Amino acid sequence: MSDKKENFVFGKKNYIAIAIGFFFVLLGFVLMSGGKSDDPNIFNGEEVFSSTRITFAPFTVLLGFVLVGVGIMLKPSAQNENNPIISRD
Repeated sequence: MSDKKENFVFGKKNYIAIAIGFFFVLLGFVLMSGGKSDDPNIFNGEEVFSSTRITFAPFTVLLGFVLVGVGIMLKPSAQNENNPIISRD
């Protein structure tokens, strides 16, 4: 109907960085999950306190949050310079 172009607050690179960041956050939480025992009387400390769950997964979550922050803070590209939402005054 209208040939008007949609103007978004962020550019394509910003949305890609934010999406990758969300993926890393979700991946980190998936890596932290688990360690359940079928028998409630048995505690498997090696599975619960594995290096993946206590070191790698939290760093993956932090990396995801950093990527989301970078995606928000990235400067818009030159093609978005005439975006009326972003004021350069």
